[in-house]
Amino acid sequence: MGLLSCKFLVEWSMNLMKKHIKCSAISILFLLCSSYLSASDSFFSFVPHLEGTVRARYEYFNYLNQNRFQVRNARLCIKGNLTPVTSYKTEVDFSDAGSIKMLDAYIRVQPQKSWTLTLGQQKVPFSTDNIRTPYELYFASRSFIGNQLTNLHDVGISANYFDKNKFPLNLTLGVYNGMGIYIQNKTISFNKLSYDARLIVLPEKAFQISLNANTICPGDIRMNYYDAGLKYDIGNLHFESEYFFKTYSQNILLDQKFSSGFFAFIAYDIWTPTSKTLTKITPVLRVDGMSDNLKYNIVSSSIMNYAVENASNRITGGITLSLSKPFINDIRLNYEQYFGNNDTNIQSKFMAEYVVHF
Repeated sequence: MGLLSCKFLVEWSMNLMKKHIKCSAISILFLLCSSYLSASDSFFSFVPHLEGTVRARYEYFNYLNQNRFQVRNARLCIKGNLTPVTSYKTEVDFSDAGSIKMLDAYIRVQPQKSWTLTLGQQKVPFSTDNIRTPYELYFASRSFIGNQLTNLHDVGISANYFDKNKFPLNLTLGVYNGMGIYIQNKTISFNKLSYDARLIVLPEKAFQISLNANTICPGDIRMNYYDAGLKYDIGNLHFESEYFFKTYSQNILLDQKFSSGFFAFIAYDIWTPTSKTLTKITPVLRVDGMSDNLKYNIVSSSIMNYAVENASNRITGGITLSLSKPFINDIRLNYEQYFGNNDTNIQSKFMAEYVVHF
């Protein structure tokens, strides 16, 4: 009986030791994997990144003595990595002045650090003011170039090349449907596609030059867009200007054979290091204008017509109050004075806008 008890105790001890060895091995393996993943995560992560932008504003139209409250944007963006060379982005605006719009939805491949391919729904890389996101704007309203004359979003593919160690150039080429982002069920011949090119000279310097070209032909008239811009930063002063030129293969609604637009603005940052709630105050001043503009109004894949926007000129002045971090939260106070006919002048207004980006 004593021998049996001793044998039982020995076998039980051996089994217990085996279990402890297995558990220890699994624990060590788990710790090694965790350490490896932690080290990898410092360079690469699959965790989605969430961003959001809200722009709420009040407007007073002084010629009409009318008021308006508006949520100009309520954007939510999710982006992240699928593999070390593949990323994605989706962005929805839940209140583009009251309308819900799906903006970006693309996959981006970056086989090498110097170049990328982007496939899907995206902002067309044309004009610096056109491609700015709402929280990056210097004014409550975009320029005529960024809004009325371009405002290009489309579905297609773009390729970007930028190697700061070899060339001081940033080049983007793109091919798109040319129908905008909401008409995607129509097949299109090669001669009807939209083609785009954007070149930035000295992209990481205080002085930059951008050259842009785009052509679209969703209907009978091919429209060719050209834009040249420059930016210059010196100390706290930022200066920026663009000139836009547009030609038509035929023109049935305008007196002139082309359309044009321009803007120039300055912004000066006044830092407030002694304030706990205010980071800086930025006075801004802009002059912009546009001639009569012919554009497509695409209703569906089979229904489209032409619309004419009247010429206009405008002066915008104001200040931006940048509140303290941890995220971007700016208060923009602007007044826009329009010059032109009576229909244009009544658009003059005062705007108070609060924009938050997180």
